[in-house]
Amino acid sequence: MRPIPQALALSDTLAAEVSDPRTAWDAAPPGGRSWPQSLAGGAAGIALLHIERAHCGRGDWDTVHTWLASAAHGDLTAAANASLYMGAPALAFAMNAAARNSSRYQRALKRLDDATTTVTRRRLDQAHARIASGGTPEMKEFDVIRGLAGLGAYHLKRHPDHPITADVLAYLVRLTEPRAQEHELPAWWTGVAPNGDVSPDYPGGHGNFGMAHGIGSVLALLALTLLDGPAAPGTREAVERICAWTDQWLQHNAVGPWWPGFITLDQARRHQVDPALRPRPSWCYGIAGTARAQQLAGMALSDDARRKTAETAMLTTLQNPTQLDALTETGLCHGTAGLLQAAWRMATDAATDDLTAELPCLADRLTRQLTHLKQHDPELLEGIAGSALALHTLGTNAAPESGWDTFLLLA
Repeated sequence: MRPIPQALALSDTLAAEVSDPRTAWDAAPPGGRSWPQSLAGGAAGIALLHIERAHCGRGDWDTVHTWLASAAHGDLTAAANASLYMGAPALAFAMNAAARNSSRYQRALKRLDDATTTVTRRRLDQAHARIASGGTPEMKEFDVIRGLAGLGAYHLKRHPDHPITADVLAYLVRLTEPRAQEHELPAWWTGVAPNGDVSPDYPGGHGNFGMAHGIGSVLALLALTLLDGPAAPGTREAVERICAWTDQWLQHNAVGPWWPGFITLDQARRHQVDPALRPRPSWCYGIAGTARAQQLAGMALSDDARRKTAETAMLTTLQNPTQLDALTETGLCHGTAGLLQAAWRMATDAATDDLTAELPCLADRLTRQLTHLKQHDPELLEGIAGSALALHTLGTNAAPESGWDTFLLLA
């Protein structure tokens, strides 16, 4: 696939809108989440856009420094709820993306590494204690946004050979190890509702497939370690266990193959999912996330059938207007930008060029959506910073220099 100049031009325009932290939120809708040390909605996340542009020669390092300084403003947060998306780990991720193989920000990164390692150690101790007690996990124990899959993604990117990285990966393997449960529920089955709270609407909890809050992020991260190293002992078996469970729930309809976003205990008992519950093709719960995780697993296991199923799931989604129309938002989490970045990553690894052929139309769709937006939320996860990054990828047709989409576990 050739670069798409119009996608790159729009990315440049959007980046210009959020070039100054003092004015970036002026046009944002009310009720935003612009906490500085946040990848989702704050300065740390928006910094990633300017970091990628600076690495590629389309932006300047002064803008990067201004955004990172804005993200670092105030007390460094390494509280119990700190995660890849919030607090010291979020700022560490952004600064590491900026530093890459240079000497930039090394003193700050040392401080952030220490804080992030402390957070991770505390979370690992809690997770192993929970496993030893026989309790069920909460999603925030292991997911990418709040949990150890996200922290593991940072450590793998920052220092793959560090002991803390090995310890997180070992925990994720342990998370998948079978334990006695009714109805052959997996070890990562959670006792809460999808929103993370105990709810009478979800008696018995649920099993979550998603990349944002479910086992999809663990599958993707462990598969990446099998592909590129270092993999913890038992990783292949852990990936196979996750795949065996997702295979039980793989669905097929006239559009193509798909996976649920989550299943309830009642569905597990009946082994049946209502076709109407097919999730929109977003990164957080839909094809954008689940198909990429399955493709990575197929590559890691040398499982050509799994890889083909994943690529078919993405292709049939991209070719179905009804599925695409379900993405009414533009962002990386719930919207078209997330599907675009995931589709590009899958196309670069696909066995055929079929996915590549669909990308220009998807980029055009995102362009039209952005053109009709009445308000431009600047944030990374749901706003124009994330859309600009996805369009930048299509515009250059090159893997991100900064590795920014690691925070989505797409690579």
